[in-house]
Order: sequence, then structure tokens, then C-alpha cells
Amino acid sequence: MTKGSRAMSSSSHAQSSGTEWRREAVQGNYAERAPTDPGGPIRIWLYADRISYRPGEPIRISVNTNAQRYSLEIYRDGAHRQQVFRREGISGIWSATNANCSEIGCDWPVSVIVHDTEKWRSGGFVIKAFVESSGDGVVAESEHVVIIGPDRQTLTRGINDRLLLVAATATWTAYNDWGGSNHYQGLFGPQGNDFSPRLSVQRPYARGFVSIPDEAPRAVLLDQPGILEEPEYPHMEWAYCNGYSKKYVSAGWASFERRFVIWAEEAGYQVDVISQTDLHDDPTILSGYRCVATIGHDEYWSWEMRDAIDAYVEHGGRIARFAGNFMWQIRLENDGNTQVCYKYTARERDPLMKTGPRHLVTESWEAGEIGRPGASTFGLNATQGMYASWSGCSPRGAKGFPLYRPDHWAFAQTGLYYGDVIGGQSGIFGYEVDGIGYEIRGGLPFVAPGEVAPAGMEILALGLSSTIEEGESIRPGHTFLGREDAEYVAMVLTGSADPVSIEKTKRGCGAIVHFQSGKGQVFHAGSSDWIMGLVRDDQIVMQITRNVLDRFLAP
Repeated sequence: MTKGSRAMSSSSHAQSSGTEWRREAVQGNYAERAPTDPGGPIRIWLYADRISYRPGEPIRISVNTNAQRYSLEIYRDGAHRQQVFRREGISGIWSATNANCSEIGCDWPVSVIVHDTEKWRSGGFVIKAFVESSGDGVVAESEHVVIIGPDRQTLTRGINDRLLLVAATATWTAYNDWGGSNHYQGLFGPQGNDFSPRLSVQRPYARGFVSIPDEAPRAVLLDQPGILEEPEYPHMEWAYCNGYSKKYVSAGWASFERRFVIWAEEAGYQVDVISQTDLHDDPTILSGYRCVATIGHDEYWSWEMRDAIDAYVEHGGRIARFAGNFMWQIRLENDGNTQVCYKYTARERDPLMKTGPRHLVTESWEAGEIGRPGASTFGLNATQGMYASWSGCSPRGAKGFPLYRPDHWAFAQTGLYYGDVIGGQSGIFGYEVDGIGYEIRGGLPFVAPGEVAPAGMEILALGLSSTIEEGESIRPGHTFLGREDAEYVAMVLTGSADPVSIEKTKRGCGAIVHFQSGKGQVFHAGSSDWIMGLVRDDQIVMQITRNVLDRFLAP
């Protein structure tokens, strides 16, 4: 996003009466959109032709600007920023943008091709286009990020001790609202206000997906609300007032993967990075690694991606999943350039419900037509988890995982006791968590009879979550979540969305689990904000993370 290109400036917000601007910040669609003409202040945007590349492959970059000249630089983003490309004085080109670019792409011409990528080390690479004015500095800028995967030598030399991070790029696409639409809000449907089930990757990332200030709020509320205070959403209010996407805290390189790479590299780990599209296209990419990690908010997966993970674990691979909200099946179409997910409307709108194959219908993994519960891969799923530590969902809750099995190897050298809370002060529990049906016996949690879960799975820690904002201070129309999630989960789990079914299913949990599967094993800390324990130097969270990575990376 460029400076000064918001549809409404923060000064306009300040002039709004009462709390209306807060309601707009939470419920409104103020996504960034390209203007229809080149007039007005200097603006600039860019995107790359693919989500990810292998070293040596060219990167084709499309830049749209009304400036006469601009500069472009690329750097590897990690513990030590490394510039790999810079070019100045590039001629600017203005291109008209499709009104429905979120779905079909921007279709801007290629402006710059970067060929010399052979020696680039795997990771996340930020592409920055900017316009400078003498005396005023940078007057407009835009950022994009691409993944450079491991080189061929790494992939062919056998098992290595590097950590492979699978970036949650399908979730990035799902939440990216540049152009006006994503899988949550949009400009589609008969009223022009519906989410888009089809999204193109051929467009810029919304502001906040590539970089954010350190002071940007998180969704998890570290400060407890006062008595009878209505739910507040500081991250959305901050985004609205400062020109960022309201989804910056939900997805993107900046909030999750970037922070993990920085922490891991500073801790001495060697990290390679791939996209989920790489996993979808080439499952053998995992075979050279002892340990594969995911981090953050990792919600959207394809059937092929799950096949790759299941086969990897079956043959001896280890998964360290510090992530939450394993929820939706997607399809990739148009050579991977289009992501499809009909979500709540899949049974009525997804064409595969009529034509088949029905197991590829794009809705929750727990849906009967799919028949592949998420817990069979990662031990936990989103439909039995969901929201915690923010909004009207336990805003005064533990903020961390209450511990039940401190004698597990993952908690070595932490000094933890039964009943301690992991990461409570650093706020790692939320904003979306993964759970499983459980029962308590002798003060310990066990997988409930009838639940689909890996045999022998241990529930190590367990906290509370819910699918709906409820409470004495809730006013209809003033909350973010509404009843849609609660109704959908009830329908999937019971076949009905009536009040009785919602009452049975609205209470979930977030858990930490460990299990063996085939020759491999999985450790899953089912929360999207585990990363904040690493960012905020929580010694116990860091020790647990090191315990898991060190054990899984060992021969």
C-alpha cells in the first residue's frame, strides 16, 4: 500500500461522531483498491508472477505507478537482512486495474525481470518499490514478498539437519483483501458485498502482510477488559486509523513466518522455506528433511498438501506444528494462480457438490462429503477449537495453555508443574486455536471415545475456547464474529444449526498434543499466536520450542 492512498484517512476517522468509526473499523470493508485514473498523489503497487521460486528461476515483477521514475530493491528477510538486488531510475507505467482483480488478477504488464537468483539462499525475500522526491524522501512505496525454496543440491544430497518451514501461503491468499475482496468480505454477489470464493494470487499483498511496526497490536488481549465493557478489537481499530489491512494480524509474512525465521536463525537453526503451493505441486520436496515446521495462523490446505504431509510422517518425518486453525479445504486452479474455497456456502455453491468428486468440495475437513477430519493429520482441528483470549471469547482467560502432563519430554528444562500455564504472560493462547473432543479422568485429559484422532495421542495441555461471542455485555450488531461460525460448526458436527445443536458444540478447546504415526511423529501446539512467546522472549515457550526442534532434527 502506498502512503496517502487509503480510501479514508485517519484524520477523517477522528472527525467521525461517537463510536461509528470503531464499528466501521470492525465491520466495514475498507480494503485497499487501485484508483481508476492516474491523477492525484503519487502511488505505487507491485506483485510478482508467482508465490515461490527455486534458486535460478527468474522473478517477473509487475509495478503500477503514476510516477515517472521509481526504484526497486530486494532483500532476504531474516535475522540479518541481506540486499540481493537494487535498481534505480526505472520508468513508471500506469495500468488500468480490473474492478474484480481480487478474483481474476490485476493483469499488469511485467516491469522488471530479475534473473540472477541462482545463489539466493532459501527464505522470504521482500521486494520493495518506492518513489523518492528530492527534499521529501520516500513519497510512495509498496512491498511484496516471495519465497525462495531450497536449491537442488539441498534437495538431492539426502537427509540434512536443516529445518524446513512451510509458509502458510494459502492463508495469506485467503485473507489478502487487496482489491476489495478475500474469503471473508468482498464486492461480489447480487448485493456487491459478498466474499469471493475464488481469489487470484496475481495482485499485491495488502499493507501489513509484508511488514508491520513493532507496536502494531495483536488480537490476543494482554490487558483485561473492565467490568461490563463491550468487546474491543484494538488491532482492527489500529489498522483502520493507520492505513493497514484489517487482516494484518490474521495472515502474512510479517505477523508469523518472518518472526519465526528471525528467532530460529538467531537461535542457531538453519532454515529453508517453501510455500504451500510447492508442497501441493511436489510432495517429494519434504523427503530431504528430518523436521518440517509450520507457524502461526495456518487455516487453508488442499487435499494434495495433506497427502504430502501424511506420507512424509508415515515414512519417518517429524512435524513441529506451532500453529492453529486447521479448518478449510481449498482447490488450486489455473496453474496455481487461483485459490478456490466456498466455505460456509459450499453445499449450495461449490460446483463439485453436483459434479463430483465430492471429497474435494471446499469446506471444513469435518464435513461429511469430505470425510477426512483434520485431526487425522495434525491431531487437532479448528471445528473443535476456534476463538480464545480476544473479542467476546474468554477475553479474561488464561492467555496460555494450562499444563496437564509436565513430565513429557517437550517440557524438559522448564521447571513446569501440573497446572502451570504455558505462555500466559506472553499471550500465546489465541486468537484461533485447534482442539479435539476430550474427557477428564483422574485429573488428566484423554481423547474422548468416538473421536477421530491418531492412536495413542497424548493431550499435554488444554485451554478453553468458543465459537461465538456471548456474555452480558454483548450487543447485537456490535461484535465482529456474529453467529455464523457457531451455526456452521453445529451443522458440520451434528447436522443441525438449531439452538440445541449450537449449545452442544459452541464450547471448544485449544490443545498441545504429541503422537506417533507410522515411522514418524507430530507435535502440535494448536494456537495461532505461539509465535508471540518467541517474539516476547518467554523463556519457557522458547525452551519448549527448542526441545521439539532439537529432538525432531536429531538423527
